[in-house]
Amino acid sequence: MCIYKFDDAFMTTYRNALQEILEGKGYQVTVVDGNNDQAKQNEQINTFITQGVDALIINPVMTSAADTIIATVKSAGIPTVLINREPTADQMAAYDKLVYVGCDAAQSGTFQGELILDTPNKGDINGDGKVSYIMIQGDPENIDAQLRTEYSVKALTDAGVEVEQLNLTRGDWDREKGQTICANDLAQFGDKIEVVFCNNDDMAIGALQAIQSAGRKVNEDIYLVGVDALDAALNEVSNGNMTGTVLNDTNGQAAGAVAEMEKLLGGTTYSSGNQSVYVDYVKVTPDNVKDFMK
Repeated sequence: MCIYKFDDAFMTTYRNALQEILEGKGYQVTVVDGNNDQAKQNEQINTFITQGVDALIINPVMTSAADTIIATVKSAGIPTVLINREPTADQMAAYDKLVYVGCDAAQSGTFQGELILDTPNKGDINGDGKVSYIMIQGDPENIDAQLRTEYSVKALTDAGVEVEQLNLTRGDWDREKGQTICANDLAQFGDKIEVVFCNNDDMAIGALQAIQSAGRKVNEDIYLVGVDALDAALNEVSNGNMTGTVLNDTNGQAAGAVAEMEKLLGGTTYSSGNQSVYVDYVKVTPDNVKDFMK
């Protein structure tokens, strides 16, 4: 297993679930940390190939490196499951022993927007006829960041809600960056900010710290949504400190990735346009958050 970096909270949960399932089935598993360095990950993939592994599960550092990764595993003939960062269908079609398992990022963005639409004022806290928001984005090279950014707002506009983007800043999925970005935006825009969209929960938890430091109160004078349903975020939703999050089902994706790996090992091949397996996201609100808490 090649993971893009170990200190990502979501991918830590995901890789632990994967490893538990694989080892529970009797597989010998080696997991490596790409340290968010694509060149390093490419070396790790080549090392695994040299070692003669039977299958690879790869969480790419950069989706833009998909062509190189796919060409490498294809030339070695190794069954490969890509997770979390999805290449294009055309890129996937280059190799018939390749499958992607993940979620449809557009759905997660849509669900974030719907969480705002489900509030009493549909996000328009100050009643001026529009929803003024800031967007704290992940890595914009990542398709998940792109689609969550687009579809969270699209859900509002599709419902006839006027929107105003006050700022969009890259936060790289990082909690500290989320806090800094939100603090800067609150200092600049103040009460104009009605909604804080975060592409993941780690950034949302950072944003929450900034919101609380600024004396604002989530669900009273500002809304805050994330994605992943990390344990820390579930606690904040339960306590009324986040408007909601969207479950990025690590267990479902891990089980799906292992199942697809076993199909590939059993000789299954995939045709173009049929190489992506999706697991649904789930909206998490104060009404259902207890269903997801351990």
